Amino acid sequence: MFKYTEKEGLSLGCVGWVKNTNKGTVVGQVQGPKDKIKEMKVWLSKEGSPSSRITRAVFTKERDIPQLELSGFKTRF
Repeated sequence: MFKYTEKEGLSLGCVGWVKNTNKGTVVGQVQGPKDKIKEMKVWLSKEGSPSSRITRAVFTKERDIPQLELSGFKTRF
């Protein structure tokens, strides 16, 4: 999933990271313009990578930030 997520995030002009958990879920953080974050959330909720099976997407701790705190888009292990 990650190379697809990284590619999608970067193509939208977002920055952040993603990580698989031992519970079979994915966690991460995405930052960028509000409209691009909205597009990324739709992609994560509906499409994802070709091999992903999305049953639910939950986005929490959303907040406005004055400037990006991250750079690039990375996969964490």
